[in-house]
Amino acid sequence: MRFSDIPGHLRVKDRLRGMADSGRIPHAILIEGPAGTGKFVLARAFAQYIHCENRTSDGEPCGCCPSCLQHESFNHPDTVFSFPILKSASTAGVCDDLSKEWKKFLDESPFMEFDRWLQMLGNPNGQPVVYSAEALNIARKFSKTSYSTKYKILLFWLPERMQNECANKLLKLIEEPFQDSLLIFVSDNPGEILPTVRSRLQSVPVNRISVPDIAAYLEQSLGSDRSSALAVAHIADGNMISARNHMLQSKEYSQFLDFFMLLMRAAYKRQVGVLRKWSIDIASLGREAEIRFLSYCERMMRENFINNLHMPSLVYMTQAEQAFSSRFSPFINERNVERLLAEFKQARTDIAANANAKIVLFDLAIHVILLLKA
Repeated sequence: MRFSDIPGHLRVKDRLRGMADSGRIPHAILIEGPAGTGKFVLARAFAQYIHCENRTSDGEPCGCCPSCLQHESFNHPDTVFSFPILKSASTAGVCDDLSKEWKKFLDESPFMEFDRWLQMLGNPNGQPVVYSAEALNIARKFSKTSYSTKYKILLFWLPERMQNECANKLLKLIEEPFQDSLLIFVSDNPGEILPTVRSRLQSVPVNRISVPDIAAYLEQSLGSDRSSALAVAHIADGNMISARNHMLQSKEYSQFLDFFMLLMRAAYKRQVGVLRKWSIDIASLGREAEIRFLSYCERMMRENFINNLHMPSLVYMTQAEQAFSSRFSPFINERNVERLLAEFKQARTDIAANANAKIVLFDLAIHVILLLKA
């Protein structure tokens, strides 16, 4: 993993490089920030950079030396991974039992989608933790000298999921580290880490990824067109997991656009029968999809209102959305936009509370009729 493979975070990359280049690396680091911001790939790139035998002049691991090749295949002997697991998947409660699943997860989900990990553990509703047995396993590994490099490195994903017993056992290794040990913790919710552990870690904060950086990544990695990439990046709110999922679920969003256009056209023409069937069709999607659709409608309301300001740089819509909105947006104005948004939000809230979706959606459609010509 090269730093240049990771979108954004220039200051964080420079800080990590500086630690490695100076040889003054804190023995226990906490890379912390929101989910989906690439914290764990930063940790992986940092570990590879530390172990690399021929760092490049532009501050990257070479990618060719034995250490780099071992990192790329997740097989470096001086790199230890720890992560939350379900005991049903590991009778011993240690991560080594799930090394095959873990390597597949790292390969397929570099931005560490937690729901994807739950699926790989075989229980989408599970609550994985890091058991006390893992702390003993880590201590055992770090009691041995590094195999081929100066440092033995721990990459620990989601330390906030450590059991208290595990955290207390690991505390000794943090307070009294071996000379060749580096402990790198990566957290989505650092406030949930046991205070006695967190207070002993040097923090490296990671912020959300910027819209331009996400858009550029989507264009390069998924071949997305510029306008769609910008629209998705804007929706993702700095979360690369969300951005990738939005882009890969383009079929659903194409369907949402069709439903949105049908709603607006039928409401404008006051076609009550069409709207009644529309509400039945949306209700058949299931509650979670209905909620996602209504959130999509709220975004389209906002984007169409902004489109009326005639400032294209502020509008984030795909080409298909723009084609419809070029004629539709004048109907979303200062007289009705707030009330329309309120109606969609209320419908979303009602459906989330298990209200009858057909009734809620048909009622929403009637309100759209009244508000479109306000």
